[in-house]
Amino acid sequence: MSDDLVSGLLDDARERMHKCVEATRHEFGSVRTGRASPALLDRISVDYYGATTPLRQLATITVPEARLLAIQPYDKGSIRAIERAIMESDIGLTPSNDGAVIRLVLPELTEERRRELVKVVRGIAEDGRVAIRNVRRDVMHDLRELKEGGEIGADDEHRAEGELQKVTDTRVTELDELLGLKEDEILEV
Repeated sequence: MSDDLVSGLLDDARERMHKCVEATRHEFGSVRTGRASPALLDRISVDYYGATTPLRQLATITVPEARLLAIQPYDKGSIRAIERAIMESDIGLTPSNDGAVIRLVLPELTEERRRELVKVVRGIAEDGRVAIRNVRRDVMHDLRELKEGGEIGADDEHRAEGELQKVTDTRVTELDELLGLKEDEILEV
């Protein structure tokens, strides 16, 4: 019985920590580097006939060149609304259109801007680490409650805490590797 409880808690912790890493990976994708990526536009929502709609649902986003994004709306009448949403967003790109396709040219990043982006990415990674540590804290608390309630013994608790720490270390290492790759991508000239 106690093994089932402990393994259930550890499985839950693994799953939640994996989700923390994936969420951080997704956040990294929305940070602009020197390369064009459709993920840059993930956070943009368009006021489309009175409803706030994600840009991805209104248009096809392609990368025809390394530093160019092409946005082809399904409805030509939405071009103005999409342009307005891009201009009002925080991505810092100016759209141009030919009546059918909106183009976003990503300028070369300056050294100063690269350093700022590295700081942003490190902040995102730290948020991910904090989320992982919060999962660990929650599971540790649950283990203590099980021990105090007499459902598991002290040895089981200690073993589970050791296993939990290994999972935590693995996920934090995974996050650090992602951070290193993203920093290299940003600093690449």
